[in-house]
Amino acid sequence: MAEKRHGAWFGFGFCGFGQALGSGNSHHSVHTPEPLHASDDICQVSAGWSYTALVTRGGRVELSGSVSGAADGCRDVWASEELLVLLRNKGSSSTELQAWVPGSALQGEPVWVRNLVSGAKGQGEDEPSRESRMGTLPLLPCARAYVTPEPPFCQPLAPELRVRQLELGAEHVLLLCATGQVFSWGAGRHGQLGHGTLEAELEPRLLEALQGLRMAKVAAGGWHSVCVSETGDIYIWGWNESGQLALPTRSGTEKKAEREEATELNEDGLKEELAVAEVAVADVGAPAHFIAIQPFPALLDLPLGSDAVMASCGSRHTAVVTRELYTWGWGKYGQLGHKDSTSLDRPCCVEYFVERQLEVRAVTCGPWNTYVYAMEREKS
Repeated sequence: MAEKRHGAWFGFGFCGFGQALGSGNSHHSVHTPEPLHASDDICQVSAGWSYTALVTRGGRVELSGSVSGAADGCRDVWASEELLVLLRNKGSSSTELQAWVPGSALQGEPVWVRNLVSGAKGQGEDEPSRESRMGTLPLLPCARAYVTPEPPFCQPLAPELRVRQLELGAEHVLLLCATGQVFSWGAGRHGQLGHGTLEAELEPRLLEALQGLRMAKVAAGGWHSVCVSETGDIYIWGWNESGQLALPTRSGTEKKAEREEATELNEDGLKEELAVAEVAVADVGAPAHFIAIQPFPALLDLPLGSDAVMASCGSRHTAVVTRELYTWGWGKYGQLGHKDSTSLDRPCCVEYFVERQLEVRAVTCGPWNTYVYAMEREKS
């Protein structure tokens, strides 16, 4: 009989509001992966900027950070600063989508409720014993609508798209359909849509540059995008201000230092970051050996020719899972997991997991932090 392997969730990066992130002993950040408290019972993590939502195998959602609270009967969760969305069981055969103001601490009444078709399931929900799970939200289980942080909260999708995965960036949407094709829409001023221009798109538009390539996963950062193909290749595009595309960037320059000042910890940190992104629109005239904006997908090779399994993006950093974890981009709060606050414009392996013989199985990024599920490697 094969020996059962044990897995756990780890966190690192920004924890300035006391959100669950390892020990959280430092004032605002954790620079190296640390196990989450009671991580053996956690099956899903969704992180906003100022708080984190954890879902246990028993279906309990727990909030930590700028808000706290808990609720039972949860099948999926999606956290953002504007809205906390839960997919909850209501009775033995009913499912309810609830949108809450995060500050409500899940008390009182949700701001928006929608009853879903009985029996609708998200990906992985037919496997209740799984130790980790990646939910489908903000995509609804029916795959014909998705949740947005602002009214009207629910947006329909054309049924012919046959949606498999949907991700929201700060100002754009990425959609992966069952055929492996990728669509994008929203704001495009940072090249995050991947259509070769900086124009906005009001409706889902096919990424023609990826035609003929079947994608398996997509990830949306603040203003950049990543796809993982079925053969393990990575395609990346959008804003490269902090090296989040693993392309040469002007790190260390005076202008970069000014931008770092704009994202100092304060209650309006994400609004400040949005302002930084606005300023950067005018900074597309960087020297030729620096790349500020990449408006169409570029193939990215990982060290040692490793094949990617999945990816996740923070506001300005990127994380990719092989059997190891590779991170790069903005690192001010330790969200890259390399024991420091350095930003990187190339993929680097997070040695913490290698040193402990842990196989990384999943990653999910908050805007300024990173959560990883890893388990003991099989013994040969």
